Amino acid sequence: MNDLRKWCKKCTKFVIINKQKETKKNMENKQLSLHAKNIRRNIVKEVYAAQSGHPGGSLGAADILTYLYFEEMDINQDNVNSIQRDRFVLSKGHASPALYAVLAEKGFLPEEELVTFRAINSSLQGHPNMNYVTGVDMSTGSLGQGVSCAVGMALSNQLDQNNYRIYALLGDGECQEGQVWEATMAAAHYKLDNLCIVVDANNLQIDGRVSDVMNVFPLEDKFKAFNCHVITVNGHDFDELRQAFQKARTIKGKPTVIVANTIKGKGVSFMEDQQGWHGVAPNEEQYHLAMKELEAE
Repeated sequence: MNDLRKWCKKCTKFVIINKQKETKKNMENKQLSLHAKNIRRNIVKEVYAAQSGHPGGSLGAADILTYLYFEEMDINQDNVNSIQRDRFVLSKGHASPALYAVLAEKGFLPEEELVTFRAINSSLQGHPNMNYVTGVDMSTGSLGQGVSCAVGMALSNQLDQNNYRIYALLGDGECQEGQVWEATMAAAHYKLDNLCIVVDANNLQIDGRVSDVMNVFPLEDKFKAFNCHVITVNGHDFDELRQAFQKARTIKGKPTVIVANTIKGKGVSFMEDQQGWHGVAPNEEQYHLAMKELEAE
């Protein structure tokens, strides 16, 4: 490190390039943070308007979805109806408020439509339906099935020599489903290196701590035993997410699993790490308090 510093003093150009790269990265992270803040505000708006839904897991997954849709995945309004793009499966389908908020932030649906969440005639149902919402790549809700769908997509791309990638977001409680492991076994068997599974690991589910209800930890060891490449990150750190997804693209001959440690209810202090906010809507006072915190952030 001392040699590098001495050399930098003699080479002005190298120092400037590094500063430019650092500035660019900081700008990217700042923009991602702004998207994530808007997404969290809209998550709260959706669940409050419906007086129903799952705010905790949606808020906790917001940074992961923000990074996927605004930096990692090739998806935009021009290619949304094309097979020649990346695909995303929200296997934990009850976190649909986060997906809808991201799609609105991306411009796939009008932001004002979000307040129709879970209304009887709305396309924004409690679990995402690919037949109703542009940008939803798979109808999900039955836990464990989404990852199987993602494996099927990845296998189809492999057979068609389609180089686009498939991403799936699971909950850690969802990993109690046996189908998750059958699908993972198939993904490894068929060497689906175009598949990236992300586990939203917040150690909370509707009945309490995942480790108390039915312990799935350590997830890393389990996925490694199924012959996956495993990376563990802070699911709220854009630098760590960036490094993990970039690394996943270099892995050949096996799927990658990113275990993203998150905080359920992230961004709203009274919801953070609280099992009670798994599937409860805020009242008017709580809504205004949550929005005030997110505005201040």
